[in-house]
Amino acid sequence: MPRPRRLPDALGSSFAVRDAQALGVSAGRLRGSDLLRPYSGLRTRRSGSTPERDEDPFAAQRRIRVEHALAYAPRLRPGQYFSHETAAALWGGPLPIAREDATVGVHVSTLGDGPLVRAAGVVRHRGDPRLVRVRTDLGLPVASPASTWTQMGHLPFFALVALGDHFCRAWRPGVGRPHVGKPQLATVAELRASIGAGRRLGAPMLREAIEWIREDSWSPRESELRCLIVAAGLPEPQLNVDLFDGAGFLGCVDLVYPARKVAIEYMGRVHANSWGADVERLARLRAAGWTVIEVTAELLADPAELLGRIRRALGL
Repeated sequence: MPRPRRLPDALGSSFAVRDAQALGVSAGRLRGSDLLRPYSGLRTRRSGSTPERDEDPFAAQRRIRVEHALAYAPRLRPGQYFSHETAAALWGGPLPIAREDATVGVHVSTLGDGPLVRAAGVVRHRGDPRLVRVRTDLGLPVASPASTWTQMGHLPFFALVALGDHFCRAWRPGVGRPHVGKPQLATVAELRASIGAGRRLGAPMLREAIEWIREDSWSPRESELRCLIVAAGLPEPQLNVDLFDGAGFLGCVDLVYPARKVAIEYMGRVHANSWGADVERLARLRAAGWTVIEVTAELLADPAELLGRIRRALGL
């Protein structure tokens, strides 16, 4: 079978049919098997890559949302931008897993009174210019992190806090930490100002959640764990602390009660690639007199047992 005729490089990985035709691409070539048709009037080059077999489901959903956005991007018109769940994914934010029967559509907003999008697979919204700031530093028009967060008042409370933690993470110095000094995507003050700019869906939830956002949470599961602990009336732990003893660096731990020498570590999928190093790190902590509570997804799903272990460790 002959290979499809090469497409102009200027078209990129996703392009509008009208742009391809303007460059001389024939209708027959646009029906080629190497092209996908994600939306009416658009084509996307097939990728030779396949998702990793053990890909984290949250990462997989985020990847799909980003792929949908990139596929739709050539169809955006002036005044249109990505918002809501799509914007959160483009900013790398964590979101709950959608129901199995739910369609992960692309969220496109129109700023002001321009025409709303009418296309299959698109969730359309109208953006109030007083409430939304649109940024283009991702190469696409996207609601700013602060605007995105305040569009998500429909999320469950812990998920809303986790998204805020992601946007407000501070990249502090520490042993072996990456991206030290990298700017935060947003600040708590910016989130608060966005809430106060006008009427918001879920405003009471947003106002409550902002008081729970912290700058030192590194993952949504850490955020959920912290919220569960605090909601149960336990003292709030410190987050991602580098611990030392007289011999030197012991390790960085997710949640810490320094006065009681209690460390809590969430053991997620990311630890699969560093299992040996994690075992040694936690062994060093225990040898130095720390009580270490390892939290798995199974334990997190059993709050009574999890909180009981923490209470006993704290002597409460």
